[in-house]
Amino acid sequence: MEFRIDSSVLTDAVAWAARVLPARSPVPVLGGLLLEARDDGLLRVSGLDYEASARIEVEADTVAPGRALVLGRRLLDICKVLPRGPVECAVEGARLSVTGGDARFGLSLLPQEDYPAQPALPAFRGVVDAEAFATAVGQVAVAAGRDDSLPVLTGVRLALDGTEMTLAATDRYRYAVRTLEWKPERSAEETGDTDVVVPARRLTEIARSLSGAGPVRLALDGGSIGFESEGTRTTTRLLDGRLPRHDKLFALGDHAVARTDRVPLVEAVKRVAVVAEGDSPVQLAFSGDAVHLQAGYEDDVASQRLPAALTGAESVTVAFNPGYLLDALGSFGTGSVRFHLLGPGQRALITDGEAEAHRHLLMSVKPLV
Repeated sequence: MEFRIDSSVLTDAVAWAARVLPARSPVPVLGGLLLEARDDGLLRVSGLDYEASARIEVEADTVAPGRALVLGRRLLDICKVLPRGPVECAVEGARLSVTGGDARFGLSLLPQEDYPAQPALPAFRGVVDAEAFATAVGQVAVAAGRDDSLPVLTGVRLALDGTEMTLAATDRYRYAVRTLEWKPERSAEETGDTDVVVPARRLTEIARSLSGAGPVRLALDGGSIGFESEGTRTTTRLLDGRLPRHDKLFALGDHAVARTDRVPLVEAVKRVAVVAEGDSPVQLAFSGDAVHLQAGYEDDVASQRLPAALTGAESVTVAFNPGYLLDALGSFGTGSVRFHLLGPGQRALITDGEAEAHRHLLMSVKPLV
């Protein structure tokens, strides 16, 4: 095998495929990336572990077609330090040589006979805009759990209903939901299960890597989900189980609504939280045309007043874990947010105040005394 390629193109391709490589694996070849130089002028770079796979095709000048399996992270480290410009890669005996400018590297080949085949893509379901999808995943993934002893809570629910896709995540203390449009290729009757849970970390990596790719085809079956755009494809296994439904949680009934500018509120929360001990709460006291923020106890206290508009009650005081509140506020991209409030110690819903396609539920904790 021998091919020539621009260093930046090779680096981007290797980095994209290397996302799925395990940090540690008892099977050494799973740390490898498979390079395939083809007669049609394409270089295919593939990586996989037991949970996910990634494959990308880029243009290259193929001198001699062939395949080579090398340690992926070592190849990525080499690509990052290559001089800018053309790179020549060739199999020479038991090594892959990588030459760029005056720099030359040799990588030992791994045994291809031990390397598993790439999993097939599930059946295609439809098309979603990559940029909108990446934004939506980022907005809900902040609420996913981190405790691997409860695997399903570390995932993002992906549900398809007609032309609407719903993404949702919860760690039991907060719950984020985002809806967006997509274009189904087949009906639900033809495709079966359209309500699954995808590992949040994997889905976030996939969404970020596809951002800017334009329309992306979504593939789904009972065990895995896949995404394909021009020149790239990736899959990941689904999590078993279902997330708790959010419908009843988000139905608040009679409640007060407070509106305030988002960015000043984020800055104020960060400011007053510096005196909070651990996860002690930040209190928000809404009344009339203002919200008064307060944090801390006894001698170490901080407070700030911001403009706000409260309707549905004369005053409402709530308190939140500052980290959870900042995660929630940071997931919105709008200039203002609305707090839908039942009262202290009860659930509170944060929305964008417009189409409300994105909603984030937080549990209010005991206010400061």
